Amino acid sequence: MRRRDLFTVGTLALAGAAATASSASAGEPAAPKPVLPLDIAGIGLPIISDGRIRNYVFVTVRLTLGEGHTPDSLKSKVPYFRDALVRAAYRTPFVVANDWTRINDAAVNAMLMAAAPTLAGPGAVTRVEVALQSPRRRTSIRST
Repeated sequence: MRRRDLFTVGTLALAGAAATASSASAGEPAAPKPVLPLDIAGIGLPIISDGRIRNYVFVTVRLTLGEGHTPDSLKSKVPYFRDALVRAAYRTPFVVANDWTRINDAAVNAMLMAAAPTLAGPGAVTRVEVALQSPRRRTSIRST
């Protein structure tokens, strides 16, 4: 008999704590949802100098999504972002002067922010950053 009473009291205590927590959270505004980034990895961008491809830099780009957008909702747009970035890299290379092992982060960020409203809709992407750069060859310009 005592064991049954113990289980009953324990269950009632848990139910009371849950009811108190739900009533306390009902009065407070809900915390904002965390913004989830969308990473686009493995994009090979050329380093073009004097009309020749000198190297490739593989980048990972992190897109910070706007309010109401999830990574799952923009997964179908990833190939369009890749295509736009590679086409822009061949048209106007993102080359850092005197360094063939990295790209110009600011130019990549500006290009993707300009293309994002067209590719994913207005307000879908709020921020772009180059998270990682990895050159194919680790050599830079030869000094002559």
